[in-house]
Amino acid sequence: MFNNDWDQILKVVWTSPGFKNFMDMVNKEYENNIVYPPKDYIFNALKLTPYKDVKVVIVGQDPYHGEKEAHGLSFSVQNGIKLPPSLKNIFKELEDDLNIKSPNCGDLTKWAKEGVLLLNSTLTVIKDHPNSHKDLGWSLLTDYIIKALNLREDPVVFILWGNFARSKKELITNKHHLIIESTHPSPFSANHGFFGSKPFSKTNEFLTNNHKPPIDWQL
Repeated sequence: MFNNDWDQILKVVWTSPGFKNFMDMVNKEYENNIVYPPKDYIFNALKLTPYKDVKVVIVGQDPYHGEKEAHGLSFSVQNGIKLPPSLKNIFKELEDDLNIKSPNCGDLTKWAKEGVLLLNSTLTVIKDHPNSHKDLGWSLLTDYIIKALNLREDPVVFILWGNFARSKKELITNKHHLIIESTHPSPFSANHGFFGSKPFSKTNEFLTNNHKPPIDWQL
């Protein structure tokens, strides 16, 4: 399915009757509504960042719900699309933290290839209806992914922005992982703990201390 090690790790999910029924339901949503991201992009995060290569996980809630925005990576938008406010604030913190100038392009594919799993908890959304698929059942899969990463002996950084992402903290029990949490980068909360939280330098410091190459956050 992904042509990497996620195929084996998630095999128990893919082959279960429950998941097949769930995917039938997802396909019906695509037939009856305008749903984002395009079907081929639903599992982009897993395709771009194999399990063995994951160094960082950035947990998002659900895909952007505007036309041509979402492409299967949390907080990322396709090339040529106007930067959403939360992503602008992420880039602002990146510049303040590591002196990396804010890019004009919001496509975070390079981060994914660096080992940053950009995982939304819900992987689909109906056009112009945020959180419309939050109760569809995606969290059973995405929570399983977080649990699978939690089992790894190799240290992983989990970045949890906002209350929803922070609710996943209970799934991360392995003491050798690092959890970085703050308020959400949205304009409503960025000034209340996100700005100045320095998640990018903290991540790289942790990776370096664990003898792993740091993330090149430059886009």
